[in-house]
Amino acid sequence: MESLFWGQIMPQHRKILFIVIDQLRADCIVGALAKHTPMPNIAALRQDAVTFTQHYSVTNPCGPSRASLLTGRYAMNHRSVRNGTPLADHIPNIARELRKSGFNPMLFGYSDTSIDPRTRHPKDPDLKSEERVLPGLTEMLEMRFGEAYPWRAHLKAKGYTLPDYAHFYDSISPDGSRPARPDDPPFYRAEDSDTAFMTDAVLRDLSVRVDQDWFALVTYLRPHPPLVAPAPYNTLVDPATLPLPERMQTRAQEAKVHPFMDAAQKSPDMNAIVRGCGRLDPDSNEDVQQLRAIYLGLAAEVDTHIGRLINLLKDSGQYDDTVIVLTADHGEMLGDHHMWGKQNPYDPAYRVPLIIRDPAQAEQHGSTIEAFSESIDLMPTLLDLIGQDAPAGLDGHSLRPFLCGDTPPDWRDCVHMELDFSEPNHRTKWQEATEVDQNEANLAILREERFKLVHFNGDLAPLLFDVVEDPFELTDLAGDPAHAATLLRLTRKLLSHRMANAESTYSGVKITSNGAFGFKP
Repeated sequence: MESLFWGQIMPQHRKILFIVIDQLRADCIVGALAKHTPMPNIAALRQDAVTFTQHYSVTNPCGPSRASLLTGRYAMNHRSVRNGTPLADHIPNIARELRKSGFNPMLFGYSDTSIDPRTRHPKDPDLKSEERVLPGLTEMLEMRFGEAYPWRAHLKAKGYTLPDYAHFYDSISPDGSRPARPDDPPFYRAEDSDTAFMTDAVLRDLSVRVDQDWFALVTYLRPHPPLVAPAPYNTLVDPATLPLPERMQTRAQEAKVHPFMDAAQKSPDMNAIVRGCGRLDPDSNEDVQQLRAIYLGLAAEVDTHIGRLINLLKDSGQYDDTVIVLTADHGEMLGDHHMWGKQNPYDPAYRVPLIIRDPAQAEQHGSTIEAFSESIDLMPTLLDLIGQDAPAGLDGHSLRPFLCGDTPPDWRDCVHMELDFSEPNHRTKWQEATEVDQNEANLAILREERFKLVHFNGDLAPLLFDVVEDPFELTDLAGDPAHAATLLRLTRKLLSHRMANAESTYSGVKITSNGAFGFKP
C-alpha cells in the first residue's frame, strides 16, 4: 500500500524526527569551531541532507525561542517573550496541527512552555512551573531541567548515591586531594548521563513503531549550562587548540559600546555556568578556553547520541521513510564580546544550525543553502512536507522549495530578531543599566547580508554593524555620519517589516453577506 507523500509516491508510513539541541552555536557545525568540535554523526547527516548556513532563531532565551519555533510566529505576535511568560492557548502550534493529519506528536525532553493561566485552576501545579508541555504534545519522557524525575530514578536504581538535585551538575574532584576543577566530571558516568538516558528512551520507543506513522520531538539539554561533562567528553577537546573568543581587548571596552552591554556581561558571568569548583577569572584566557572546551565536549556527546538515533532508523529500515530536522533553539556567546549565554543582540546568540533531510529529494542531499532562514520557518515547512495547509497567522514560510532545489523569487533578504529583557516581578540588571520600564525593555534586530541594525526601545541609542567588513560586530557605526543614510534606511525597513508581519489571523478575513471571506477553519 502506497500513498502520496512529500510530492511523490512513497511508502505509506510517514515519520518525522525533529531534533532540537539547546544552546548550540551554528559555527560548531559550519564555521570556526567546527574543526575543533568532534561531531562526525552530524557531519555525516549533512552529506545526506540539506544544510542552511544562514539560519537564525528569531528570539531567545529558551521559552520564547521554542514558542516561536513551535508556533511559526515572531515573539511580537505570540508574546511569550521570556521564560515563564504564558503562551496563549488559542495560538495554533505544530503539535495541534499535526493531530489534524493523524499524528500523535511525541515529546522526548521538554518544550519549555508556560501554560495559559486561563486554562487552569489557580491552584493547578501547572501554574507553578514555567517548564510545562506544549498543548497537543504527548510527553513520552519527562526530562525538564528543573525536574528530570525519571532520570533521577534511573540513577538511583543503578546504585548511585544521589546528591541533592541542586548539585547534580557539580564537578567532582576524582581523588579528593585537590579542589574540583571545571573539567572534572560529575558524579554520573557517560552511559548514564541525561543525554544518554533520554536517547535510550527514544530508541526503545521508536524501535517498536516501524509499521506506524510517528512524529518525535527530541530535545537535548546539552550543551546548555551548567558546563560539566562526563568522561571522556570533559577532556575530549584540548583548550590549548581552540581559537580565542572574538572580542575587544577588555571587558570595559565592551561595556562602553552601549548601556545594555555592561549588564549583558554579567548575565550570566562565567561563574554562573559552572558548579562545584572554585571561582574562575573572566580575564584569564586559560579559564575562558577551559569552559569553551567543556561546551564543545558536551556538543560532541550530543552528536554521539544523535548517531545512535540515525543508526536505529537505518537498522530498522525507517531511514528512507523519515524526514529529519536538526536545529537549536538559540545560540551561545561562549566568551565572544566577553559574554556568556544568549540574552544580547550579537549574532552568536541567534545564529543556529539547521539541517533537513527530505528522503524524497535525494538529488539535493549534501547541498548547502546560503539564503536567510528563520526558526519560524520550520512549522510551515513540516506541514508542507506532509501536504497539510498551514493555519492563518504564521510569520514563517516553508523551506520546501529549497529542499527541491528551487529558490523562491520573492524570498526574504533579511532576518528579524527580538529580545525582551525585563521581568514583571523584579527589575533586571539590563533594566537597571538602561533605566527603562518593563514595556520599553526590549530590542529588535534587522540583519541584512551586509548591515545589521539593533533598535532599542526606551529612546536608547541604536547599534549599526557592517557584518561584511566587521563580521564579529566590534565597531558600532550608528553614530558615524557617513552611515546616517544606512541607519535611516534600516530603521524604516525594520518598522515596515514589523508592520507587515503584525498578528494577521483575521486581518485577511471579512464577514460578508456570503459568509466569512478568506477564513480558514
